[in-house]
Amino acid sequence: MRSATPLDAGQTGWILHRFAAVTPWMPALHSEAEAISFCGEMIDRGWVTVAGRGRHVDGFLARDGQQVHALYVAPEACGQGIGKALLDAAKVGQPRLQLQTFQANDGARRFYRREGFAETARSDGAHNDEGLPDITFEWRAQYKAAA
Repeated sequence: MRSATPLDAGQTGWILHRFAAVTPWMPALHSEAEAISFCGEMIDRGWVTVAGRGRHVDGFLARDGQQVHALYVAPEACGQGIGKALLDAAKVGQPRLQLQTFQANDGARRFYRREGFAETARSDGAHNDEGLPDITFEWRAQYKAAA
């Protein structure tokens, strides 16, 4: 894992766009070029960590402080622990993390619950670009008292 560089915008944008393109319940709102630009903006802000081999990106996580804005893995890399590794790295040194996922994204909901996140709110989608109902999840670090 490493911090993303501007050269990673193309691959991270493709991963993001590909998810939207192959997910039946996801509205097609943005072109691949727009997804690349969006990822470039997150990279420029210093939010993005990528996982992969050399310059190849298998997945990425965008986090600003305690807010996880995006976690996506390339289709051919799913099921290999990349999402978990990215999320584990994001947890380091954080007392809590918060994120949103769509109610329709059953896989993400199962993943976040398995990784220690709890549902804290639901919305009707009025405040996201896609207009899809979403769920807010929160993770809190478990501190053990010294013996």
